[in-house]
Amino acid sequence: MIDVIIAGGGPTGMMLGAELCLHGVRVVVVEKDAEPTKVVRSMGLHARSIEVMDQRGLLERFLEHGTKHPVGGSFAGIPKSAPPLGSAHAYLLAIPQTVTDRLLSDHAAEVGVDIRRGRELVGLSQDEDGVDVQLSDGTTLRARYLVGCDGGRSTVRKLLGIDFPGEPATAETLLGEMELTEDWETVLAVMTEVRKTQLRFGLSPLGDGVYRVGVPAEGLAQDPRIPPTFDEVKRQLKAVAGSDFGVHSPRWLSRFGDATRLAERYRAGRAFLAGDAAHIHPPVGGQGLNLGVQDAFNLGWKLAAAVNGWAPEDLLDTYHAERHPVAAAVLDNTRAQMQLMSLDPGSQAVRRLLAELMEFEDVSLFLTEKITATAIRYDFGDGHELLGRRMRDVELKQGHLYGLMRGGRGLLLDQTGRLSVEDWGDRVDHVVDVSEVLEAPAMLLRPDGHVAWVGEGQEELRGALRRWFGEGVVR
Repeated sequence: MIDVIIAGGGPTGMMLGAELCLHGVRVVVVEKDAEPTKVVRSMGLHARSIEVMDQRGLLERFLEHGTKHPVGGSFAGIPKSAPPLGSAHAYLLAIPQTVTDRLLSDHAAEVGVDIRRGRELVGLSQDEDGVDVQLSDGTTLRARYLVGCDGGRSTVRKLLGIDFPGEPATAETLLGEMELTEDWETVLAVMTEVRKTQLRFGLSPLGDGVYRVGVPAEGLAQDPRIPPTFDEVKRQLKAVAGSDFGVHSPRWLSRFGDATRLAERYRAGRAFLAGDAAHIHPPVGGQGLNLGVQDAFNLGWKLAAAVNGWAPEDLLDTYHAERHPVAAAVLDNTRAQMQLMSLDPGSQAVRRLLAELMEFEDVSLFLTEKITATAIRYDFGDGHELLGRRMRDVELKQGHLYGLMRGGRGLLLDQTGRLSVEDWGDRVDHVVDVSEVLEAPAMLLRPDGHVAWVGEGQEELRGALRRWFGEGVVR
């Protein structure tokens, strides 16, 4: 029997597969597309996702193919620079989703994920011991667990009967990559003027004479899965900007809407949802891919713990409890941003007011942290202000913190030298180190980098170890 089947080979599925394989879990990813998509929907990674890549030793690969940009101007496109984020990676990494897909797919294959392309999940059933999956090629697979990472039209979600409440699309944007004959200076002048009111319009150079083009659609397509025609894109460019800029030689074309939906639950028995299968929202702020990768980072170690037999009884339930509210908050901030981008006078008045408020550093930081996911705090109960938050990367005498977390294990960071992980040494590392930047005598970090305990007493630590890492193994 396979340990975990993942339906969907996008960034969420590949990140999850790699996280599971770090713990010796046998994973099969089934992806309906025979070849990786050429469509580039996401163009960057925010600070928390960059931290995630650093925690797993992947960051150098991403930096090699991406470009760093200052954080700011992400909330509804209001052009404000951001105050310090409290992250070693306080920047936006511009990198096309196709490159992110490739890097995560390569990583997954390297650590042992079995990737099977050209196979679509078309049926499933589950019992107390596992999940049976039917594939489009007529074969069946059985696994202990199934995770649907198969996008906003998720087959897994539908077959599980999980409701997906929210609002349907009210507007669509046409997107594509193509060449231009108009000179860039002229294009830039037109774009600067048009974007004063129409923030869903824009062109950006990608190199080698190719440009990414986005323009509002005339209305809603009967079937949003069908890409627009090139004539439709040119027609809308003329309608919105007064020129089609001599666009030609399209590489690909796509469309996306502003539908906003959130799965009622992230778990049904032995099956889970992650990424767009669990939540869809407008792309404002560029949060979608980041949200999915962070879902995978949260679920991976927990599912591995269940497979390996040491998960506390309710550990898998904490996935929904922690990530569902995060997605709900993202949906709300994208709804707010869409309102702020509306052209009606009331929305524009609120936009001007918010732009003034963002001159206050606390307001600007608050909104920036929503986009970058650096202020997420899971509810672990009352306690130290760090409890439930992700621990930022800090320099220690033994190296930087994230460099010590690449194996996906828990970590006891101990400045006292008096503590011990005792019978949990097979799943939690113990690092004794002293640093002026640490804000507590000792802290226990989960494999996803969130602070599970702060203190200096062994008995209290033992309770936290048992809470998050199950019963210890007496040697």
